[in-house]
Amino acid sequence: MIDDLLAADPAAEPIEAVHRRLRGFLDRHRPPTPCLVVDLPTIAHRYRRLRGLFPRAVVHYAVKANPAPEVVSLLAGLGASFDVASPAEAELCLRAGAAPDRLSYGNTVKKASDVARVHGLGVRMFTVDSEPDLVNVSAEAPGADVLCRVFAEPPGASTPFGRKFGCEPELAESLLRRAGRLGLRPRGVSFHVGTQQLDPRAWEHGIATAARLMDRLADSGVRLTTLDLGGGFPAAYRDGAPPPSEYAAAIEEYLDRYFGAARPEVVLEPGRAVVADAGVLRSEVVLVSRKAYEHRHRWVYLDVGRHNGLTETEDEFITYALATPHDGGPTGPVVLAGPTCDGDDVLYERNTYHLPLDLHAGDHVDVLAAGAYTASCATVGFNGFPPLPTIHLGLDGEPVTGVAHHG
Repeated sequence: MIDDLLAADPAAEPIEAVHRRLRGFLDRHRPPTPCLVVDLPTIAHRYRRLRGLFPRAVVHYAVKANPAPEVVSLLAGLGASFDVASPAEAELCLRAGAAPDRLSYGNTVKKASDVARVHGLGVRMFTVDSEPDLVNVSAEAPGADVLCRVFAEPPGASTPFGRKFGCEPELAESLLRRAGRLGLRPRGVSFHVGTQQLDPRAWEHGIATAARLMDRLADSGVRLTTLDLGGGFPAAYRDGAPPPSEYAAAIEEYLDRYFGAARPEVVLEPGRAVVADAGVLRSEVVLVSRKAYEHRHRWVYLDVGRHNGLTETEDEFITYALATPHDGGPTGPVVLAGPTCDGDDVLYERNTYHLPLDLHAGDHVDVLAAGAYTASCATVGFNGFPPLPTIHLGLDGEPVTGVAHHG
C-alpha cells in the first residue's frame, strides 16, 4: 500500500527494467486494452532524485501531469508541494493530505470566482501576468502572496508555450509594484521554458531576466523572495534526453552567476520528470493495412489514439518509444493511427517508426514512459471510447487498489 512506500526508499532502477517489470505485469494479468499501468515506487524514486539534485529548492509537483489520487497521495506523504491550476486540483491535493500552504495556484487564466474558491480553501499563493488577473486576486484573495510570470521563450522545448502565459518584464515590474498598493504581498517572479525542454541551458535567460527585475524592484523598496523556475524537466522518450544532473548543474551555475549570495527561495514545478517513466500504456492492434499495393508503409491502427490517451502526439511533438511481442525480427516503416473516426487521430506520419513485419491485429503495442499526460488528457468518451483505465502498482508489484479506475 501507499503507506509502505512512504516508509521505504525504493532503489533506483534503470528505466528499461521498470518497463520490463510493468510489461510483465500486463502479460500476466492481461487487462482489457487500452490500459495504463503506473509504478508508484518509480514515482517515489523520481521525486526523491529531484529533491536530492536540488536540495535548496521547494518542489511543487505539477498536478496536471498525472492527477491520480494514488499519485497525489504518495507525493503528499513524501512532503511535496503542489502546483495547481483549478479549484478541483486544489481540492484533490487537500483530500490527499497536503496542507493549503503547500499549494500554489500557478494558472494565470482564472475566473474571479475560482480565485475566491481556492482562497477559501486556504491557498495563499497565486501567480498573475496581467492587470485584470491581479485585480481579481486582490479582490477575492486579500492579503495573498503573488508571483508574476514573465516570458521565457528559449528554443529546445518539444512543446513551447508561446505567448499565452507571461508578460514582458516591464509590465511584470509594474504589476508587482501595484500588488503592494492593492494589499497583496509581492512574493516573486516565475517563468517556464516550455514542456519537455531538451536543453539544460534553457533556464539562463529566465534566471537572468528575473535577477534584473528583482534588483530594480529592490532599489525601490519592493523586495521579492521567491524565484519559480517552472517545469519543463524532460522524460526520456524515443530519442532520449540529457540526464537530470545536467539540468541541476546548469541551473545551479546560473543561480550563482546572477544572484550570488543573494539567491532567493527557488521553486521547481516538475510534472513529467516525476511520473512519465513510471507508466506503460498497453494497446492492441486493431488493423494493419496498406493504402495501395505498391506502398511501402503499412498503416497500423491501435485501440488508443490522440483522444483516449495519446494527446501529446499532436503535431508529433512527443515521440514515445514502443515495444511489441515481435521485437527483434524484420521490421518495416509504418504510419501509426488511433481508432476513432477522426482524420486528425494520426499519431506518427512524419516521424518514421519501424515495427515488426509480423505485427498483426490482436497483437499488443506497448507505449513506454507513458505516465504523464495520458490518462489525465483522455476524453470522457469521444466517439464512444471511454477514458483510459489505470492500474497503480505498489512495492510488491501488485495493484494498490486491486482494480483499474478511469482517470
